[in-house]
Amino acid sequence: MPHPNRRHVLKAGALAAPALLAPLRARSQAGALKIGILTDLSGPYSEPTGAGCIVAAQLAIEDLHKQRPDIPVELVSADMQLKPDVGSAIARSWFDREGVDAIFDVPQSAVALAVGSVARERDKLAVFTSPGLADLSGKHCSPNQIHWTFDLWSTGNAMVRALVSAGADSWYFVLPNYVAGQAMTDDASAILKALGGRELGRTTYAFPGTTDFSSPLLQAQASGAKVICFANAGEDTANCVKQAREFGIPQSGTLIGCITLQDYAVRSMGLDAAQGIIAAIPWVWTMNAPARAFADRFAPLYRGSKPDFFHAGAYSGVTHYLKAAASLGVVQAKASGRAVAERMRSMPVDDALFQGQVRADGKFIHDMFVWKTKSPGESEGPWDFFKLLQTIPAAQAFRPLAEGGCPLAKS
Repeated sequence: MPHPNRRHVLKAGALAAPALLAPLRARSQAGALKIGILTDLSGPYSEPTGAGCIVAAQLAIEDLHKQRPDIPVELVSADMQLKPDVGSAIARSWFDREGVDAIFDVPQSAVALAVGSVARERDKLAVFTSPGLADLSGKHCSPNQIHWTFDLWSTGNAMVRALVSAGADSWYFVLPNYVAGQAMTDDASAILKALGGRELGRTTYAFPGTTDFSSPLLQAQASGAKVICFANAGEDTANCVKQAREFGIPQSGTLIGCITLQDYAVRSMGLDAAQGIIAAIPWVWTMNAPARAFADRFAPLYRGSKPDFFHAGAYSGVTHYLKAAASLGVVQAKASGRAVAERMRSMPVDDALFQGQVRADGKFIHDMFVWKTKSPGESEGPWDFFKLLQTIPAAQAFRPLAEGGCPLAKS
């Protein structure tokens, strides 16, 4: 097992200005609030989360110190390697020996489940800003955890609502043969039917190992569906999108929807291939002036790259935690993660990037946004990918509280 330490914070320092890191080290002391970013620094999620979430957390701490220079905060990070046993071992060491009070990020749902269990055992706090499992605030909810930013129910729901309201009411799904793909498809299909739409079919492909998607794409095209929806992620999504364009499917008027889509994936595909995709994304750096201002601060600290919604979620989650801890008092905040979670639920979320409320089940609810990728001619720069189609209000965006199965919702 890797021993958690501060080396990854120092690694992030190669991306960040020394002036930003120096105050954090200077304020590291006994009695400080201590935050851990448990992330993917070497695997498939390292680009959309990883060191960028460390930078985002640093910016949140910097902003707290502008208002409350009297509150010391220390930041550590580690690579959980997408393994639940590694993630839970780091969490135990952080909580038991390193004095960490709250863990953020955790961009893999199985690891999040393991870390959430440790946080509850130790009465610490886990704020999951990156994993997509909706049941983190459902049957796996906990008084010691908060689920931030998004979940896969909300992205499928928002996209379905937007497209059905525009008349795109017949769908065909392409999905991998793993649990998350099936769950994404089943949830989106149920919402589709509830809104009066129809699922015309679905094709499941073998994962990993499938790189030729011609068969499922041709089946989807033959169905006559108005929307072909990809319930997958990463390279599979990219390959499906590129091959659909090679077959002329979007050029013929069929809409392409993706339940998961991030900025880095569009950049990897290029707008020539990715133009016209529909997806629900909770935050985009071009969406308003505060988002652009955050991007201007973030980019010089992260290889010139603009932040994605995972990075924005890390900033927002850390910011709300620090506000709640300051309101509660540092001594009490360090004594009980559950007490901080309760304070986070009681306070409205209102920072530069997100506004909303944390529900009783630990779900942070906020407006969701449905976007269409731009054509190359519409883009105003190398990171300008999306144009807004529709806003889904917070009350409609997330799975209803009563349907999640969280015991906390009944208390």
